[in-house]
Amino acid sequence: MSYQIKDIMTKEVITIDLDASVTDVANVMAADENCGGYVVILEKGRPVGIITERDIVNKIAAQGHNQSKTKASEIMSTPLITIDPDEDLLKASNMMQKHNISKLVVIKNEILYGIITAKDVVYQSRNYVGNLITDLIRWNSLTF
Repeated sequence: MSYQIKDIMTKEVITIDLDASVTDVANVMAADENCGGYVVILEKGRPVGIITERDIVNKIAAQGHNQSKTKASEIMSTPLITIDPDEDLLKASNMMQKHNISKLVVIKNEILYGIITAKDVVYQSRNYVGNLITDLIRWNSLTF
């Protein structure tokens, strides 16, 4: 049994333009309670970076920068680490671990499809393990 990213990902992703100020980014995050603490940055409609709450704290607040004068492009994480919506959960988990990140932007043919987070992976892994155990018990009872 395999879980595909497209079945697990969050499809509604908050985005903002590359030239927006960090204040604008923070306001977008604050205005949407389902935002998840991140905003995907677009350039001409294509995803090019991501900003998390952590980026704002570490790159702006902690260093005393003026968030209204700092552009999203100056603090975004780029290049994006992305995954195809047809890939499986295990690949997403491996990519997050390899790159030490907790969010993967889901892209195919330069089109933004969604986002998958470490929280999504953990939740679905629990279901995956439960289903595997059920299948093993079922298989074991048929073989004896």
